[in-house]
Amino acid sequence: MTIDISQFYQVFFDEAEELLAEMERLLLAVDIAAPTEEDLNAIFRTAHSVKGGAGTFGLNDMTEVTHILETLLDRIRKGEMALTSEHVDAFLAAKDILKMQLDGHRLGSAVDQDAVADVRMMLQSLSQDVVAALSHVAPSFHSAPQEDAVDHSGGRRYRLDLPQMEQREITALSAEVGLLGAVTTTPLDGGRTALVVTTHESLDDIISICSFILNPDDMKISELPALTPEQQALESAERSRVENDQGYGFFDPEPAKPAAAAAAGQGYGFFQPLEQIRADAAAGADDARGYGFFEPVEAIRAKAGIKDEPVPTPAEEEKKAAVVKKEVDKPAAHAGAESSSIRVSIEKVDQLINLVGELVITQAMIEQRVDTLDPMVHERLLNSVSQLTRNTRDLQEAVMSIRMMPMDFVFSRFPRMVRDLAAKLGKKVDFITNGAATELDKGLIERIVDPLTHLVRNSIDHGIEMPEVRRAAGKTDAGRLFLSASHQGGNIIIEVSDDGGGLNREKILAKAKSSGLPVTDTMSDAEVWQLIFAPGFSTAEQVTDVSGRGVGMDVVKRNITAMGGTVDIRSAKGFGTTISISLPLTLAILDGMSIKVGEEIYILPLGFVIESMQPAPEDVKEISGKGKVIKVRGEYLPLIPLYQMFEITPRFTDPAEGLVVILETEGRKAALFIDDLVGQQQVVVKNLESNYRKVAGISGATILGDGGVSLILDVAALIRSSRQLADESIFS
Repeated sequence: MTIDISQFYQVFFDEAEELLAEMERLLLAVDIAAPTEEDLNAIFRTAHSVKGGAGTFGLNDMTEVTHILETLLDRIRKGEMALTSEHVDAFLAAKDILKMQLDGHRLGSAVDQDAVADVRMMLQSLSQDVVAALSHVAPSFHSAPQEDAVDHSGGRRYRLDLPQMEQREITALSAEVGLLGAVTTTPLDGGRTALVVTTHESLDDIISICSFILNPDDMKISELPALTPEQQALESAERSRVENDQGYGFFDPEPAKPAAAAAAGQGYGFFQPLEQIRADAAAGADDARGYGFFEPVEAIRAKAGIKDEPVPTPAEEEKKAAVVKKEVDKPAAHAGAESSSIRVSIEKVDQLINLVGELVITQAMIEQRVDTLDPMVHERLLNSVSQLTRNTRDLQEAVMSIRMMPMDFVFSRFPRMVRDLAAKLGKKVDFITNGAATELDKGLIERIVDPLTHLVRNSIDHGIEMPEVRRAAGKTDAGRLFLSASHQGGNIIIEVSDDGGGLNREKILAKAKSSGLPVTDTMSDAEVWQLIFAPGFSTAEQVTDVSGRGVGMDVVKRNITAMGGTVDIRSAKGFGTTISISLPLTLAILDGMSIKVGEEIYILPLGFVIESMQPAPEDVKEISGKGKVIKVRGEYLPLIPLYQMFEITPRFTDPAEGLVVILETEGRKAALFIDDLVGQQQVVVKNLESNYRKVAGISGATILGDGGVSLILDVAALIRSSRQLADESIFS
């Protein structure tokens, strides 16, 4: 049996990334003037957890940075120094370095060692009033320079009487515990050893570290009285003498090893270095020591004195089974402490969604088949099919909810970016979010990050004014930037708003004319605002590393349109700008209305449908050269004859004989002229572009209950075409 070590590293990588994101969130939210004890403890815990995980897997570079970071945080939370904005800046920089190092181990990306050294020096300079010249960590374990160590005098002293252990295990344990404080070793009778630890950390932290190497129940722990000043001075002098003679000589020097053996000796004594594990895995090597991190079972059993038991008789087996059943029936004492979530790869979720999609299609086929049966004769079968339909829908909704993620996954990325960009531009920005718990499909969430990032940067750079300009306009020095998300029908609406200067109509029109874009002075504001999405369009007076090159906004709109979404802009000069993005909640399964034109059946997404009706002849009017309109409760709506769009032979050419469906999207309405309504059903969306090619006016396809393929209409494209029906190139 081969043990895949990569799965353990992947869990650490995922958890470390979450901890670093949580650290950044806490740092940005902390009140520097009056930080609460809980906030400081929470920040400390994230750094401590990252350090512990990195130490467990032998990632020394991350351990070195977190060691200094944790020490500085520990002094701040204990009130030994006040939290300042310089501390927060340094901690955020350290978080960035740790993320870079994490990506280096996980993805093999480059790590800027100069940047790492700069952050270490910055943290060191901030903590220089509490850093001593003495290092308490063995150099074979912790390669940090000597000045990184911390003076743990004044802390509690614990004595750990260890059971009989090999010297390499004692070395590894001393190095581990050395991260928490000063460690000295004392030989005992019977070949045993005692460790004396002076630390400011809790006893639980010491036990947690020890549990990686030995069973804590096998060692005896006692707290020693604090040293007097004279004893501390003698101990310090003795430690300095020993270090000068032996080089941190807490342990006997080991005999020289070959280079390969020395490399294998790293990793804290119980995990091989990550590089060595990867090399062994590539070569298919099965380490005789149990794949490099577990001893062989035979060795463990022999060391523990476990002997093979005789094979039990059938009667003994039956008695043992009864005892086991009795134990199983007892309620678990730790049931409430079990984890409430599990990690599942996205591939498994996608596979489950695909299978549910096929189940929905199969259910629709069964439902269509039984529609022709006599309800009186096949009552029980029809009831079972109805139950299957309900269960299928419940299952589909439950499975789809697995892929739904809160928008906080996206929103949490922006506070840091807003803070850094505002400081870079010399502006003051209050960042406010709303609706972070609103859920969106994971696939859409990942694709919306880049467009939102560009919109937020644009609002800070172009929208919000400099403090002196805002002051002159009667505004507060700090501009306000809002990021909100909410559900609206079958869509999610994401808005980026600012209270800045708003869009400048004259400047946009002038730039558009100079760029050769077809514009007129009579264009509505909404049409003028859409010009900023033209490729290469920018009104910035100079190019900076933030903006001004005219790339980005066209990509933003193209990406959002590709997700089936729309972008709308509202702006008032001097009051601010709001950019609204509308996206479908999911791209996998949707509720649709089946409509028929001639012999063809199409699917209308139900979220765009307002109502359906059969118009009276007098409500249908024709505008010369512009097609027909229909009067609906005093409002004239453009009439879209679907049969003309797709060149289909319809049953009816007179709207008064057929049906119209009133649609609304992007704030505009239109009436779609069709022959008949077939019904309402859930459909599984299949990507038409990847399976065939892009078709104008069609957003996808689905498989009907009879096995036929039905096209899903692109409502936004249909309504946009309603004012240009004479232009056949739209749907050519």
